Amino acid sequence: MLALQTEIATSVANGLKVTLLEETGKKIELGSTANPAAFDAYLRGKKIGRTAIRDEDMQAALAAYTEAIQVDPHFAMAFAERSLELTNYTTFNARGPTVRVYFDKALADARSAVSLAPDLAEAHYALAVAFEVNFLEFVRANEEFERALALAPGSARILIAYSRHAAELGHRAAAVSAARRAVILDPLNFQVHRTAGIAFLLVREYSDAIAAFRTAISLQPEWVPNYALLGQPQYLLGDFEAARASCEVARAHEMGQTCLAVVYRKLGKQTDAEAMLQRVKSSVGDQGAYDLACVYAQWGDIPTALHWLETAMRLRDSGLVELKAEPNLDPLRKEPRFQAIERELKFPN
Repeated sequence: MLALQTEIATSVANGLKVTLLEETGKKIELGSTANPAAFDAYLRGKKIGRTAIRDEDMQAALAAYTEAIQVDPHFAMAFAERSLELTNYTTFNARGPTVRVYFDKALADARSAVSLAPDLAEAHYALAVAFEVNFLEFVRANEEFERALALAPGSARILIAYSRHAAELGHRAAAVSAARRAVILDPLNFQVHRTAGIAFLLVREYSDAIAAFRTAISLQPEWVPNYALLGQPQYLLGDFEAARASCEVARAHEMGQTCLAVVYRKLGKQTDAEAMLQRVKSSVGDQGAYDLACVYAQWGDIPTALHWLETAMRLRDSGLVELKAEPNLDPLRKEPRFQAIERELKFPN
């Protein structure tokens, strides 16, 4: 397969009389493997992980990447993908002391990928995610995101990841530009549209966020967290009924429940709002501290919101990556306790 990819790319380049910046075959094979069994396991991991939500699906993706690495211990791309999947799994599924264990493994895998293939953009991307999401080390993450983008400026995957990162730092122009380029490059990828929607949401481009989330839903309607994401910009635009309808599709998911907790409150359904919030607390407890802070901030309960935000800080909650740009936390921004947390996180300018 790798030989065929190289042959096709070279033939196309020759046919168009294009001079490539780098030798085509080396670029395609960078970080890959010549072992068919390792490559097959890697592709299985990619297929499963692309839409995985359930614990067992994420575990299956991790197992496939592990198999690929066992077959070929020099398979840098498999290390990078396992790192990203470990971060994804830990963020959404892991609880208790296993969180730190998985985050440490994700960082180790990303470093292995970079060591094996220093010019592999995905390796630097995985390392950026590990630094940012797992350890809240934003300066080091920013360096790795910049490196990944420099290595693969035409990669939709790298562009859309960079877009969200830029949005989290409040860099509106860079976030919007990268998101729009990524969508043009990979218009049928629901993850690209989903992440573009998050970037648009964080930079307050709510209409664009709604359009992006709707496209993501049309491409992958069974991925229910997208409905909760759609409800966010609808809520922030004041269309509470639309937000309710969107978030109720995802009411079995934690994201849907936190969305409904704020939407029901705006609609005067206090009992229902309290019930949704209690479901979140029962399922995730303190590990949902950042989301709870967002809910209480929108409820106007500033002391309780700050309490949960400080809890999130104590636990190094991965949700804090969005603190600088998070619209739901706007009611807290003038509070000295909030400002102290933002300073402690040391976001780069």
